[in-house]
Amino acid sequence: MKRIPLRGEIWYVKLPTDPPEKPPRPVVIVSMDARNKHPRAHTVLVAPLSGSVEKEMGTHIFLPPGETGLQPSKAKADDVTVVYKDALLEPKLPLRTLTHTRICQIADAVRIAMGCPPR
Repeated sequence: MKRIPLRGEIWYVKLPTDPPEKPPRPVVIVSMDARNKHPRAHTVLVAPLSGSVEKEMGTHIFLPPGETGLQPSKAKADDVTVVYKDALLEPKLPLRTLTHTRICQIADAVRIAMGCPPR
């Protein structure tokens, strides 16, 4: 069995909405560790990361390279989705883990994507 993904970690996954020719993309695990570690929970919540950072949007959170270990990226809170743990690919090189504060910023951006004010 492979390692359990933990909240704030960056993993890779092929999302069903990605074009077939694209390689697996980085995602940040945003679900609580109680869910991530639960033996009957076969899925985790993830926010996809994108290297396309030229547009500012209230539902995208900019992440500098020093925070992720990747190129400049943004977490796409308007695309938060559920993926099977078995579909996740652990990065070949260790990446950074996002902080609780940063995950909560993503959660606030999800609220904006749903038309609700951030808390």
